[in-house]
Amino acid sequence: MPVTNPWLAGPAPTRRLDRHRLEERILNLLSSQNMCVLATSGPDGPLATPVRFFHLDFALMFTAAAASPKMRNIAADPRVSIGVFAPLVGQASSRGAQVFGRARVLVPGDPDREHYWPAVRWQSDHVERSRSLDDPPADPLVVVEAERIVYTEHWLRRDGYAPRQFWRRRPADG
Repeated sequence: MPVTNPWLAGPAPTRRLDRHRLEERILNLLSSQNMCVLATSGPDGPLATPVRFFHLDFALMFTAAAASPKMRNIAADPRVSIGVFAPLVGQASSRGAQVFGRARVLVPGDPDREHYWPAVRWQSDHVERSRSLDDPPADPLVVVEAERIVYTEHWLRRDGYAPRQFWRRRPADG
């Protein structure tokens, strides 16, 4: 029987991408997707919530209603995990990232919010909901600066690289 991707057979390679190439692949994934699953934990246990996200380098962000369950969980424990993935057709197309970090909630007026806010594309939502573009949303902005990322891409096997790669923020990455 013909095999479409024979390089998927056998043990996975273990070779690591250099940091620059890994960062390029992660940023490509973040730039080509807009939905993620946010995992939080709170008094009622774990919660996995699909959310639309935006990114600025390795910071993922989203807006949320202040009283939502995910925001209550973040208030109780800011440690979060975010899963970002590309649509899966088969093993060869498997591509995604697990992002780990601490959620920061930035309300309007917070000076740090101004750094991230321009990357949030809120205008299309306002148009879709017949809201004025002169009135930006005032919802809290949640920012998660990635502390570490587990990146998976099975296509890497084709070039002799491990399908699972690991990235950590360096102290100078701030």
